[in-house]
Amino acid sequence: MKLSLAFSTILLSQSSAFTTLTSTKSTTTTSSSLNVFSPPGSAGTGAGWIDPSAPVNTPESLQKTLSESLKGSTFQKRISILGSTGSIGTQTLDIVDACPDNFVVDALSAGNNAELMCEQVLKYKPKVASLGTPEAAKKLKELLVKAGCTDMPEIVHGAEGIVEAATVSTADTVVTGIVGAAGLLPTIEAIKLGKDIALANKETLISGGPVINPLVEKHGINMLPADSEHSAIFQCLQGVPPGGLRRVILTASGGAFRDLSKDELFEMCEKDPRAVQKKATTHPNWDMGAKITLDSATMMNKGLEVIEAHYLFGASYDDIDIVIHPQSIVHSMVETQDTSCIAQLGWADMRLPIVYSVSWPHRLKMPYKPLNLAEIGSLTFKAPDVEKYPCIRLAYEAGRQGGTMTAVLNAANEAANEMFREDVGLGFLDIPKLIEGAMEAHKDDFKVKDVTLDDILSCDAWAREYVAEQTKNVAKSALIL
Repeated sequence: MKLSLAFSTILLSQSSAFTTLTSTKSTTTTSSSLNVFSPPGSAGTGAGWIDPSAPVNTPESLQKTLSESLKGSTFQKRISILGSTGSIGTQTLDIVDACPDNFVVDALSAGNNAELMCEQVLKYKPKVASLGTPEAAKKLKELLVKAGCTDMPEIVHGAEGIVEAATVSTADTVVTGIVGAAGLLPTIEAIKLGKDIALANKETLISGGPVINPLVEKHGINMLPADSEHSAIFQCLQGVPPGGLRRVILTASGGAFRDLSKDELFEMCEKDPRAVQKKATTHPNWDMGAKITLDSATMMNKGLEVIEAHYLFGASYDDIDIVIHPQSIVHSMVETQDTSCIAQLGWADMRLPIVYSVSWPHRLKMPYKPLNLAEIGSLTFKAPDVEKYPCIRLAYEAGRQGGTMTAVLNAANEAANEMFREDVGLGFLDIPKLIEGAMEAHKDDFKVKDVTLDDILSCDAWAREYVAEQTKNVAKSALIL
């Protein structure tokens, strides 16, 4: 299948409350008449839609985007980077290097890579530097002293250190590049202080959506997606009026096993699990971290992105589709009410979505290779095989149930993903079995109304414990799907 796509960008911003969306109304500043917008979605009723956390689909977002855009690209933002030594963090710093007049780094947090953190501190001179453990923090200080650092940052560590980096007073934007539920609390604390979020941490909305969306509305911050698919959707929605969105279409590379049939993959899992393990942790298109690379192989990453798209853009689960696109050139699409499809295209370079998340609504001139469609030749698409990738079904099921179920889905996946990579005897097909088991076991304690942060964290911890306990038996269990 060949596709020729024109693409453009327009405008928008701000956020709304976490409520079911049936219609969008706004009074204008130039007229006392009431503007009534048609409900979004393919059914035309708005059923299943909620107000978005991203600045889209509202009259206020359009007005704010226009206002910010007309200020020009001479802005300067002060940023805090959570996960500075990882893939998202280092690529964000590449952007800082390319646009030194637009960005100042006020805080950095990372795991335990004291050597790389030392290099970053010496170069960017942040006010706060956080590492995972006291030992790593001590080592960082020793390295900085040895290097003759004259602008010593405040050196902190642990979960408290991440929060301190996220809430440093001078930063106005926080890049959440850390993996997993560890990004939830620092994101919440940053939102409470009115800081914009460049969101690269999927789990923030997947686990915490019921808590995060109301906070976004309350504090009036901008939740700006920094991963490729949601950035693409966000860019496509610039200028789409309230009620104009019909459908969200997420593209997926297909991961490491996209060229295998279901039977071929299952046979490979049975006969050569070592080869499966090696292949599952190597992505064919993207240079990403180990966790998300494996999530791509199971297609759980796309399932998680469906849930994230629901919270970011407000779309009902019936109006969020997935399509396999092996070339990873079309990063996602939206369909408007007139059935036009708007797509965002670009090379498979994570810096592109990151730069838009920290510069929105501006378009900075970047020293990257321009897209050449003639060089690509053809773009292909196909529907995902949900029997081959049961994680997709699990994600839709958890999303439709909502409440604490998505936190359980996410935590169970994180735990199973980590154990598979740590080589404790877990098979590739055991990952969805463990996740499904956790979801089934959670049904008795499932909570959908008045979900709190404590509820989410409690479900997260429980799901991890469940997966750890069930690991030895999961290989013999059957999928309920």
